[in-house]
Formats: sequence, structure tokens, C-alpha cells
Amino acid sequence: MMAPSKIRCAIYTRKSSEEGLDQDFNSLDAQYEACSAYVASQKHEGWLLARARFDDGGESGGTLERPALTRLLSEIDAGRIGMVVVYKIDRLTRSLADFARLVERFEASGCSFVSVTQAFNTASSMGRLTLNVLLSFAQFEREVTAERIRDKIAASKKLGMWMGGVPPLGYDPHPDKRVRELVVNVTEAKTVRALFEFYDHHGKITDVACAAAHARLRSKRHRFCSGREQGGGPLSTGQIHKILTNPVYLGRIRHKEKTWPGRHPAIIGPELWQRVQEKLQAASRRRRGRKNETEAAPLTGKLRDETGDRLTPTHCIKAGKRHAYYVSNRLISNGPDPTGWRLPGRKLETAVASAIAAHLEQATKKHKLLATPDLRHDPTLEDRANALASKLRTNAPGLLHHLLIRGIIAKTISLELDAATLADALRISMTDLAPDLLEITAPFHLRRRGVEAKLAIRAPAPEPDRILLRTLVNAHHWAAGLRNGVPIKTIAHNAGHQTVFIRTRGQLAFLSPKIQAAIRDGTQPPELTLKRILERPVPLDWNLQDRLYGFT
Repeated sequence: MMAPSKIRCAIYTRKSSEEGLDQDFNSLDAQYEACSAYVASQKHEGWLLARARFDDGGESGGTLERPALTRLLSEIDAGRIGMVVVYKIDRLTRSLADFARLVERFEASGCSFVSVTQAFNTASSMGRLTLNVLLSFAQFEREVTAERIRDKIAASKKLGMWMGGVPPLGYDPHPDKRVRELVVNVTEAKTVRALFEFYDHHGKITDVACAAAHARLRSKRHRFCSGREQGGGPLSTGQIHKILTNPVYLGRIRHKEKTWPGRHPAIIGPELWQRVQEKLQAASRRRRGRKNETEAAPLTGKLRDETGDRLTPTHCIKAGKRHAYYVSNRLISNGPDPTGWRLPGRKLETAVASAIAAHLEQATKKHKLLATPDLRHDPTLEDRANALASKLRTNAPGLLHHLLIRGIIAKTISLELDAATLADALRISMTDLAPDLLEITAPFHLRRRGVEAKLAIRAPAPEPDRILLRTLVNAHHWAAGLRNGVPIKTIAHNAGHQTVFIRTRGQLAFLSPKIQAAIRDGTQPPELTLKRILERPVPLDWNLQDRLYGFT
């Protein structure tokens, strides 16, 4: 009787908080011991425990962006794990949508999933059904609980209650924790009144910040239950604006877009409050200088993604450093969208400018700047064109903004240049410009990482897909064994995989020589991955393979 195929098992453990992780035997260790005992009990089925541990301590189950989980998924994609073992389902994920994506990814790599305390695994259809039912009820319970909490907060704020959090400058929580009200902090209230009076006098937040710094006014210092402290420093313009627009100082409680009479006393009178709000609104309507906007984001309003959605400039601040991006507008207005793009701002601007510069240099070299080429027309025309290309390559945001009319990023990037701006820069008539000079189509390389994407408008250097290449090599090894009469179960046993793993991946040996050479050299289409090949059986017709895998 032949021994069962070996199944390499990985144990995944998770704990939401970091509390207790420094103990000699913590929650992660307890989960690991229970799972390892379960794996040992299945030794007769060929289960083997992987040496590496995949522990996520202090990581929430509401997201898949976890270090140990990322390592585990990499091992699964590489075909080194055949079974994922967890203590309970929610250790892996708390989201039904996330779990569906994980199971789909597991199945694509021939991997199963088992929960040791809930007596089922996804190796069977009944186990998958049970798991989906459990997760559906768990998600429903979380959503109902969240709705109930939101409704309670909304109802309490309508009654003027303070519903917790860091109290604003000028107020402290009521000494009796059962009373949901704010009490005035006399010292801090003087700071708040001074800020309102400063703005009423100056009418400009930057001037208020200078006056506040000169008067040594400070932000609220707050001490958390953990002992951590924050605040107590000079007031920034953002903090000042937030204070000036907070209706809590008028004695009201805000909930989303509405405000309700609060149970706490006001610090600012209605007349001063109204004057400050009118001045703030007038300041927000002032026309901003277009020059600064152009310098900060020269591609504003110029580019659209493959769906026709406009790429909008935005930014974030990490470790005190500002990072600019261009994102699909639907990510801003509608929230997360897996099809949306988030492109690094400076790199995108540099790439677009370089594409235009390369286009001008190529047209200059081939004497295609003019509609009717004439080498004797103007001997300095080529010099001006090369100078324009050099200027684009050396960070000229204003020039880039005026030179580019529009662009679309799809499978290629298409750019349209402004004839008047280009003719003016070359010092020739618009009618003399070659029509092809105003339109650019360039290849680009796009590598996604979640929502964020890395863009390079150039032909990328070939780089083989290591997982795909390794699988192709193994497929030839397994196919050679089958041709020599070795049973597939023996091949699977020797490779440490299940037979289904060998059947699905062994098909790569039947790819056409052209496709195999492309995989070897890394010149296959970027979208041709192992996952895509495994979505359906590999056809034996080489012409059909070319159409199916993007080689036509």
C-alpha cells in the first residue's frame, strides 16, 4: 500500500493587541501549541509541520496587510505550503470578502485551510459551506453592532452630550465619569478667546499663528490612560483653523453636518463667533494664485485613467515629509476601489516630461519638426528643439503644464500637446508644425502594489517572473517522469505535493516554444502570471495559446 502524499502545514496565529506578548507563554504560543497538536494527530494523512512560524502580534483582523500573513501568502504562491492551520477562523480574517479572496488564492495554489477548534476544513465542499455561513453571521453581527453604536451616539449628541474622546482646548471632561458633559478649563478658555480675538483683528490665520506664538499660547496637553502625553506645543495654522470653526465653543455639539445645543457652557459669544465665521468664509472664497497650483501639481486636470476618470492630485505626510500622488478621482469621492490608480506624483510628472522630451528629440533627429521639412529653413530650429527637451528633463513644471493639453493612460499612454505653446517655444508658426509632432503614444510599464502603482513610461528591461520560471522548470521535470512511466502519485510524493498540484502545474510543459522562451527571457506580457495560466486548462493548440495569453 502506497504511503499518503506529504502535506506541508503552516500554522498561522494572530492577536489583535500587543498586551501580554512579552510574557514567556502568550496567546500566540497557546494557539501554536493547539494547532501543532492537531497537525501531529493527522500524521497518518501525511501532514508535516513547517519549520517557520507565522505569528502576527498586535495586528487587526480587519485588514490583510499583516507581515506574517504576507510571508505566508508568498510561501503558498510558491507552492511550498499545502495546508494552513489556524486556531479559529477569525484569527485569519474577520471579513467575509477578505476570506473569499484568501480561499480563492489558496485554491489557485492547491492549498487548503483548517480550523482546529471548529471541526471543519476547506478541503471538502461541506467545510467551505459551513465556513461561509459562519462568516456571514459573524459579519452580520458586527454590522448590526456598529449600526447600534452609531445610532446611540447620534441620539446622545442630539441631547447635547459629550460622547468622549480628547476634549477640545478650553474644556475638560466632567469629574464624574457618569456625567457626559464638558466643564470649562479657565486657563485654556483664555487661550481660546485670545485666538478668536486675534483672528477678528487680523483676518488671517498665519498672522494669528504669529501672534499666538508671540503670546506663548500652547495647544491642549492631554494625558492618556496608557501614560502617553500629547500636545502642549505651539499652535499650528491647522490647529488654529480647527479651533476657530469648532461650534463647541458656541455651546453646541456637532454630529456630522448638524449641530445641537450642548449641555456645556459657551466660551465665545454669538457676535464674535459670527464675525469670525464670516471672515473665514470670505477668506476661503479668495482666488488662489494659479502659479502655485501649477508649480505644485503641473498635471492637474490633464490626465485620465483607462476608465476615463480624472487623475486628481493629492498628498500625504509621513514622518514629517510630504508625498504627492495622482489618484483616480473615484478613490477620493467614493472610497476604496481596486481598479483605481494611485501614482507617485513626482515620478509621474518626470515620466511624462521625459516622454515628451524623447518625442521632441526623436523628431529633431529625423527632421520631422516641420510639416514640410526644409533643412535650410532655420538652422537654429534643431537647437531650440533640443533646448526645449533639455528644459523638460530638468524639472520645469510650468512648461509641462502649458505644453500638455490632455493625456490618457491605458495600455499605452497617449499625450496631446498644445500647438500654440510648442510653436511659441520653437519660434515658428503653428501652421508649420508637423501634425504628428502634437500627438505622442508611448509604452509604459505599470507594476501595482495594492492601490498604489509604479509607472515607468519606457520599455522595461526584461525581468523573468521567478515563480513562473521555476514552475516551468518543474513542469518539464514532472513531464519527463511521466513519459518514463513514473506514476503521478510517486512524482507528487517525491516533490512533496498533492497530485492535483502536479496536474495543474505540469501543463506548463505543453506551452509553445515561443511562450516558453518568453517566460525564460522575461519578455512575456506583464499580465501573464502563473495564476492566470492556472485559471483554465492549457490548450494544446499553439495558435490558441498565443491568443489566450496575449502573444498576438
